[in-house]
Amino acid sequence: MRPLGRENLSVTRRQALIAGAGFAAGGMLPSFAAAGPIIKLPSDIARRDAATITAVRTSSPVVALTFDDGPHPRNTPWLLDMLRERRLKATFYVIGNRVKTWPEIARRIAEEGHEIGNHSWSHPDLSRISDAGVLREIDATTMAIWNATGRPPVTFRPPYGAFTRRQRGWLNGRRNLPTVLWSVDPADWRRPGSAVVAQRILTGSHKGAIILSHDIHRGTIEAMPRVLDGLSRRGLRFVTVSQILGWPTWQTRRFARVSS
Repeated sequence: MRPLGRENLSVTRRQALIAGAGFAAGGMLPSFAAAGPIIKLPSDIARRDAATITAVRTSSPVVALTFDDGPHPRNTPWLLDMLRERRLKATFYVIGNRVKTWPEIARRIAEEGHEIGNHSWSHPDLSRISDAGVLREIDATTMAIWNATGRPPVTFRPPYGAFTRRQRGWLNGRRNLPTVLWSVDPADWRRPGSAVVAQRILTGSHKGAIILSHDIHRGTIEAMPRVLDGLSRRGLRFVTVSQILGWPTWQTRRFARVSS
């Protein structure tokens, strides 16, 4: 992984446009196929796509644990307590309207060294709506995160993984937001029980894996002690999405809000 550094990015007042030299250079981002997830990845995911990440090829023993659909008023603080106790970091793909409702939880996520990503405002199937509608969902969420934490997200995850190849490239061009999917899916949204969720994550995880989970489900949080301790015993380190990509950590980057 490359040394961490600082760089200047900008966010427009109205459009929440993220821009900046050296950020997420197009040809640098790898994409690999996932094996049969329950939440379906786009059908074209096996094609190399500079705007899409599902896992990272690395010799470092690192994984990125990600949590979607929060913040949740009880589960997310409970999870944050577990991570703080173990001094581990994760990435939270949050829904904008929930950040607006619980900004203090989003603020805590950021203050404790975790990363926050954009997961849309209202969790629609974005592959079925217009480009203008997609931008409204994403920009509103970016501004909610900015208002809560003082920094915008630098990656995006579409609800249900439903985002076409054209949309992924278009969004990366318009908002400098690569689409981050996953390589490990425990199907925790089906609520199979904490033991099953934990076993699926432990079985599927490997160096460079991006792990999908949801902090809105109690069973997922109950599975986390086994997941966190089990992967740690295997010598795997937990890093944020930015870190696994070799980017500067989210908290060390310099962001400025400018007029459009």
